[in-house]
Amino acid sequence: MASVLPPNPKDPRVIRTRQLILDAFIRQLNRKDFNSITISDITSSATINRATFYAHFPDKYALLEAMLSEAFSRLVLDKIDAEAPLTEESLQKLIIALCDYHESSRHCVKKYDSVALMIEENIKLQLESLLLQLLSRAAADTADLKEITTAAIMLSCSVYGLTYRWNMEGRIESPAGLAQRIVPLISGGIPFLYPPGNHAGVQRYE
Repeated sequence: MASVLPPNPKDPRVIRTRQLILDAFIRQLNRKDFNSITISDITSSATINRATFYAHFPDKYALLEAMLSEAFSRLVLDKIDAEAPLTEESLQKLIIALCDYHESSRHCVKKYDSVALMIEENIKLQLESLLLQLLSRAAADTADLKEITTAAIMLSCSVYGLTYRWNMEGRIESPAGLAQRIVPLISGGIPFLYPPGNHAGVQRYE
């Protein structure tokens, strides 16, 4: 029996079907706990068969990961210049974007608690990867990779924890106000936050 080739991700029909699956999954997350959602629930809502679903995703956990990654790209990565070094200004933008991500997640996923831990792990890993890339650009060529990696881990945990708490406590402070307040607190221990020779002040967001 010939092996079945995976769908071409650039094919418009494949893109449309994948989006149908993601939309159906989000609808289910609005109604049910993640653990109680079945593949049949998703395929029925997306009006596709099980074979089509499995051609795109091996299981609902991979589907959740894809949904979170796409949301992170849309709400966070698209607002950050990943080709530039990390500065206090771009760190403020990252915090504001992450606040938007948290708020959007709670609106899209009614049964948020059932996926909160998976969302946390997913965001932290993506944040760590992004911050490692940004910090590597900001650091001098002689900077220790281990030190940069440690800084990326520290920043990802700090930024995630602070924005998560902001969201859980009712989002009383504006994202811009939160960013302006906490960036000086969490950036003080990062010696290569600015590119060499660049010590510009932090931009204020009103």
